[in-house]
Amino acid sequence: MFKLSDDRSDTQRVMKKFVAFLSVLAACASLSFAASVSDITDVTPKVDENPVPVKTPPPAYPETLLKEGVSGIAVVTVVIDENGDVLAAEARKASHDDFKAPAETAVKAWKFNPAKLAGKAVKVKVAIPIKFNHTVTASAN
Repeated sequence: MFKLSDDRSDTQRVMKKFVAFLSVLAACASLSFAASVSDITDVTPKVDENPVPVKTPPPAYPETLLKEGVSGIAVVTVVIDENGDVLAAEARKASHDDFKAPAETAVKAWKFNPAKLAGKAVKVKVAIPIKFNHTVTASAN
């Protein structure tokens, strides 16, 4: 795969490229969602400006609850970083357990203008209510 030369500079160049590749790989791995909202502890507790959602794809409505005419709510705890990206999301409460997974999945795709403290973007943890209204969803179909 690699053609290694007896020339020391070629070997060093290959090693530098390999180390750079491993660094990029490690950085990409760190972009994935945290295992849990509680794993992220370096959040700012109070801010001057709350995060503002700018991209909010709606959750999928659980088919069985839609057919049964069940409306409800799920509360998703979210960690939003300094870039406005969702690092972790967990639906901890819901009026029906079937609302938790789609609410969590939807919020993970949201994008925010980040929270700010003294004009600087900061990482925060917030709770977001996600409403499921069967009459609105049914009339949209």
